[in-house]
Formats: sequence, structure tokens, C-alpha cells
Amino acid sequence: MTVNAPTKDQLKQWDEEDPLNWTRAEFEIPDARKCGGKVDGETVYFCGNSLGLLNKRARQHMMEELDVWSTSAVTGHFKHPHGRPWKTLADPMLPVIAKLLGAKESECAHSSTLTTNMHTLLTTWYAPTPKRWKIVIERGAFPSDWYAAQSHPGLHRNVLSDEQIENAILAVEPREGEELLRTVDILKVIEDNKDEIALVWLPMVQYYTGQVLDIAPMVKKTHEAGALFGLDMAHGIGNIKMHLDDWGVDFAVWCTYKYLNSGPGGTGGFFIREGLSDNGRRLAGWWGVNPKTRFDMTEEFDPTPGAQGYMQSNTGVLGSIPLLATLELIDKVNFDNLRAKGDRLTGALDALLKQSKYYIPADKLPKEEDDTKIGFHIITPELPNRGSQLSLFIHPAKKGIMPRVFEKMVDRGLVGDERFPYVIRLAPMALYNTFQDVGRAAEIVEEALAEVEAEGLGK
Repeated sequence: MTVNAPTKDQLKQWDEEDPLNWTRAEFEIPDARKCGGKVDGETVYFCGNSLGLLNKRARQHMMEELDVWSTSAVTGHFKHPHGRPWKTLADPMLPVIAKLLGAKESECAHSSTLTTNMHTLLTTWYAPTPKRWKIVIERGAFPSDWYAAQSHPGLHRNVLSDEQIENAILAVEPREGEELLRTVDILKVIEDNKDEIALVWLPMVQYYTGQVLDIAPMVKKTHEAGALFGLDMAHGIGNIKMHLDDWGVDFAVWCTYKYLNSGPGGTGGFFIREGLSDNGRRLAGWWGVNPKTRFDMTEEFDPTPGAQGYMQSNTGVLGSIPLLATLELIDKVNFDNLRAKGDRLTGALDALLKQSKYYIPADKLPKEEDDTKIGFHIITPELPNRGSQLSLFIHPAKKGIMPRVFEKMVDRGLVGDERFPYVIRLAPMALYNTFQDVGRAAEIVEEALAEVEAEGLGK
């Protein structure tokens, strides 16, 4: 979708007319100098796809929990002055999480961290046989997923040969000279290996490019092959409208510290499709026991129905309570409204960046030997195949210019993130970024590139 580049006056007007303009005041915006910049005032914070900002109500909730801990200690699990007893802390979160996922509340659990939850799911549902043992995953997946997936075939040496373990990973990747995954190519890999695949594991949003994958046909093809489909939603939850039940996804994991602002290392969660059999391979833990019998301390494991029966440990309060504030806010504004604003913010940034004299259109990309001039192209696709992220590939790649450009951006107060070796990710967040932030970000990108060009690319 092509958007005309807005003027400064238009950006200001859009902020004034924005029905969600009040939500920015709910967050604490970082100081530019404390983030490493050389200017005064607030940052233009476009890094919520890596770590979301602190919600002011989350700060309030945290202080309240510390007070409860201080004054009530263990009794806070059962009696809580603010109506949030720790033993049921996740209960008010799950309905909102389920709506964000397009899932049933019983299919969702708030527990642990993304990679730990991924290992739990793989241990339970990756049960290879000598005839069906392969795992389809993207090459270039976030390291958490890649390392976890690679580690599991080796746990089945009693079933698989060394050769099978060595060749268990089927890596899908973009075509030569391209940056995005093609649905048709992923479907072909599944079809060509349909008798050997045990599991397909893919991201909702590819973290490096920001590409949103077309999940439904992949799930359908996976099930036709007799395999299971798992989904990493780290960059999807709170960013993309999802329909896990409609798509037929078998299981999924997510973190909450990006678009849901739960804080560094905040508690994540997982989804398990209703009726999915574990064939007795569940990793049982006390917090997976039915709440009605949990404190009876019996030897018999009586699981909670649904996904929560796969939880192992009690909910970490201090790693969870900040999430409640954002979920309450999202529920109040309605996620569809949030997504619409996110599309407008990202669309405006896209249009402004494409006005830059340093922007390189897709049909003008230099060949490697000709890549000598500073500039950038955007590797993130257009709507509907993106969320709130644009990934800028910085040229000339062979000169290693990207870190220098990134440093100049931070100097001016724009905080995105760098993904080596060539990409800078910028992610305007609908909850706390403004249209005028978008305008300033585009200016800073231009200024940073101009300064590096003036210094000389060989510096």
C-alpha cells in the first residue's frame, strides 16, 4: 500500500486528531542522553519490537506488589489488598491474551520464558520415528529458535541414527538474491518431504525483515503431511492480528517484553490447541496440577484442563505484574484500533523514508561490485505482510557502514536497533509513539546518512 508522504503540518494535525493520542501519557519516555545520545529531551523511541517502554501503571503495580511482599509476605498469595492474589495472578491476563491470539482462554498459559516454553513443547510433541523425524524451520531464525530446534533431534539417539540427527533440520530460506520468504517455497519443502517431516516451526513475524508470514496455508499443508505446526509469536503478539484457532496452529510460544511492555525478561506464555494429544509425554510440574487439588499435595498428578496443565512452576509475580497494565490498556482501546494506528504510523514512516535522497528503490539496487554509494533500501514488505516495523538495509554493505549510521542516529535521539551486519530496525509503537515522532525519525535517518557521507565511507 503506497502512502503519500505527509508534511510536518499534517503530522501535527494527525496527532491532534488521533483518538488514541492520550495513551502516550501512560508511558515513561526515555531520556535521549541516558540512551547514549548527544541531545536533550525525550528519545524518539522506535525499539519497542525489542523492548517496550515502562507503563506508568506498571510502576504503580510494582510498588504495590513490593509493599504487599513487605507487609503481608506469604499471605499475599491468598489475600491481597489490591485484589491480585499471587496464586491466581494470571487469571485476569488470560482473557485479553486469548483475544490477542484468536484462541480460547483454556488454550493459553502465562508462564516461564519463550525458549523454555519452546523446549517444553518440543519435548512433548517432537517425538521422532525412524521414518518421520525432520524439523522444518527458517534459516536465519532468531537464535533462540534455531538453537532449540537443533538440540532436540540429538535427544533421540535411541530412535534416530547419527545421519538422521545430522540431517534433521530442513531450513527454508529466501531465493537467491531475495530477502523475503515465499509461501510457495515453504509449501514445496513441506510437500517434497511430507513423509519425513515431524514438525514445522516458523515465526509469525520474521524478526530481521519484519515480514509477516501467511500462516494458514502452511498449517493446512503441514497437517496434510501428517506433521504438527508450531509458531513463534515473539514479534507477533501485540503487533499482528492473529487467529490461531481458525488457522489450526497446534502450539505456539511468545514473550511479552516487546509489544506488551512487561519489562526485561518478563514472563512469557504458550498456546496448545484444544484436544491435542500429548501421548503421555507431558513434563509435569506442581503448577500444572488442577487448582482445585493443587494444595492437597497428593502424589497423583491431576492436570489442569488445557494449556495450563503444562505449566511447571508458579507465576513469577515481579516478572508478570507489569504486563497487566498494558493488557488493561489494550483491552480499553481495542486492539483493532491499535493495529489501525500502527499501520498509519509505519506507513507514514515508509513514505517519508522513500522521499530521502538516500533511498534506493528495489529496481535500482546495486550489484555487490557496484555497491559503493551510501544509502538504504527497505527490506520489510508492504501491508498486509508487515506490522509495526521497518528494516533498513544500509549500503554500501561491503564497507560496514551500518554501525556508523546507527551511532549517528542514537546521537540525535533516535533509538532503534542494529542487526548485524547490515540492518537497522525502526518500529513505531501505536501505544506511545506519535506521528511527529515519525517525522523526526525520518529527518534523523537523513541527517545520520549525510554525516557519515561527509566523513567519508572509508573512515
